[in-house]
Amino acid sequence: MNNLQKRTWAEIHMDRLEANYHALRALAPESKFTGLVKANGYGHGAVAVAAKLEELGADYLAVACLDEARQLRANGIHAPILILGNTDPVYTEELILLEVTQAVYEPRMAEEFSRQAVGMGKQLRCHLKVDTGMSRLGILCNEQSAENGVDVLEEMYRQPGLDCEGIFMHFADADTCPEYSRMQIRRFRTILEELEHRGITFKIRHCCAGAATIHYPEAHLDMIRPGIPLYGLHPDRSTVGKIDLQPVMELKSRIVSLKHMPKGTCISYGRTYTLERDSVVAVVPVGYADGLHRCLSNRMEMLVCGQRVPQIGRICMDMCMLDVTDVTQVQIGDVVTVFGDGVPLDDLAETAGTITYELMCAVAPRVPRIYLH
Repeated sequence: MNNLQKRTWAEIHMDRLEANYHALRALAPESKFTGLVKANGYGHGAVAVAAKLEELGADYLAVACLDEARQLRANGIHAPILILGNTDPVYTEELILLEVTQAVYEPRMAEEFSRQAVGMGKQLRCHLKVDTGMSRLGILCNEQSAENGVDVLEEMYRQPGLDCEGIFMHFADADTCPEYSRMQIRRFRTILEELEHRGITFKIRHCCAGAATIHYPEAHLDMIRPGIPLYGLHPDRSTVGKIDLQPVMELKSRIVSLKHMPKGTCISYGRTYTLERDSVVAVVPVGYADGLHRCLSNRMEMLVCGQRVPQIGRICMDMCMLDVTDVTQVQIGDVVTVFGDGVPLDDLAETAGTITYELMCAVAPRVPRIYLH
């Protein structure tokens, strides 16, 4: 045991990250690769993951905001970085100095970035964002607004001070709806063709996140940007069997108390669980402040000594209880797997009525990450 394993910790298997990276690159060998490291690397630790991806040869790293880009640069990450979300144009100078690429998704944003960059005598590298059906950020380009959308994109492209290296879109339902996704691909290709007729081309055209990378090879284009598969989880069950992925994170803790309790004893806040037999109850120091959702109370299992055991009673802020009656020779200090090998995160997400992304990102900063190579 080291100091980081005395309470609750997350083990990050960097060899699995590497295997997932190579498996994803093999799906699109002619395309560049963007590694998604936003949201603290989906909870895995942005700096460590970014350093590994840089070592492996990722062409780009993607983050959500300027603060995340700053963190990477401050920790010695030199790979190209793309900010997928909003950055106020008042930070144009910092974006240029940090050599960070910015997504630009509306005309006034392009105009202000242009004004700031021209005032510096510099250029800001950017990727223009197209909305083909996600209805979030981007220039709306559907059948009703296609021509106007092309006009707007051309105006943005031709702004002085902007180096429009790329153009991209985001799928709304790549996991479950091929018809809608292929419609988005057609819209994107139509926009690219119309812009090309006007003499406008881009070095990097991209639209595939995780599910689309697996489902739609015809849309790989110049770059893919897989997120959740990089961390070893399938975007949805329809991708299982199409690619071999290895979960990178395991959340673990330790038993800190064991009590023999009689039948009829109530467990935890609200007395939502009553023992139906004489039992051995373990206390584990992991709770909702560590990222273990309270809605999983009385509905999940953890792994103790190779056996799955039920979590009982309400999950507290800093701890929870397990029924370990059937685990022979259980001891204080035994390691508990909250999720990971033997306890798939997919199952927890389904029970919680959410997605694996949310549970990964929920693992709190106070939980130390231990990187295994």
